[in-house]
Amino acid sequence: MSFAQDVKNEIVQKKLARPCCVSCCRLAAAYGIACFGRYFDERGVVLHTELLAVAQPAKRLFGMCGIRGEILTKERPSGAVHEFKIAHPQEVAKLTALFGCPKGQVSLRVDPALLACSQCVNAFVASAFLCCGTMTDPSKEYNLEFLCARHNLAKDLEAILAEHEFRPHRTLRKGLNVVYVKASEQLEDLLTFMGAGNAAMQIMDHKLYKELRNKTNRLTNCETANMDKVVTANVQVSRAIDFLKESGAYEALPQSLQQAAELRLAWPELSLAQLAEKSPEPISKSGLSHRLKKLEQIAESMKQRRSNG
Repeated sequence: MSFAQDVKNEIVQKKLARPCCVSCCRLAAAYGIACFGRYFDERGVVLHTELLAVAQPAKRLFGMCGIRGEILTKERPSGAVHEFKIAHPQEVAKLTALFGCPKGQVSLRVDPALLACSQCVNAFVASAFLCCGTMTDPSKEYNLEFLCARHNLAKDLEAILAEHEFRPHRTLRKGLNVVYVKASEQLEDLLTFMGAGNAAMQIMDHKLYKELRNKTNRLTNCETANMDKVVTANVQVSRAIDFLKESGAYEALPQSLQQAAELRLAWPELSLAQLAEKSPEPISKSGLSHRLKKLEQIAESMKQRRSNG
């Protein structure tokens, strides 16, 4: 089951399976199904869904509003499609009267009068998502969409989402109006708004995991880079010491430089701080670094004198 289907199942369980006791919210939920189903006109209402768990509560919801519908299941190569429809002329007449459509004329705009309270808006948007919504798995991308064939309804839905600060956007894709939300924080709020709090928590958990993983990668990369620097520096110092010994200049070096050289040769894998702790005489990390650089400078100076002459 996809993440979008999980979201729809959660909305059904928390919104439609337990409809609000306030009749205006039941009406708003039914209105959302009518507006964003396959069609809503003088023929009635049709909703196509892959989830029987969406079609059955839709039928119960309209039944609570006094309107009878039916569910038909159609088998297709891609899987079963469940069709909830209200098509009987008597029921269609009740439907248009319920939504206040004058003389049975269905408007292709959202009627604000049918969204009487704040919870009505929640129910309406949740129903819209059940009918035409989809969502990408948050482990891949943050994206929630409403796909609507009716331009004005898409504009009205975008306005409703914008009014509640979900920062929606709208575009046209393959003849469909797409209202979408991409920002993760707004996605979390919108899912909670529609009744899918568990799905919102999954996004939060994924964000936390992603942040921790990125932080771990940054620390690992930083440690690797530091190790590379240590290895490079140690190799350069070791080569300088070998050169000084081969050229016969090593014995003439001050005792402090010879001591630093012996430490480095004895523990080539240690960092400067660790190497300083191995010194028989107290010495700081910076002091040891200065002595090792001095060895490199002496060796480089001797190489230049040889090349010049």
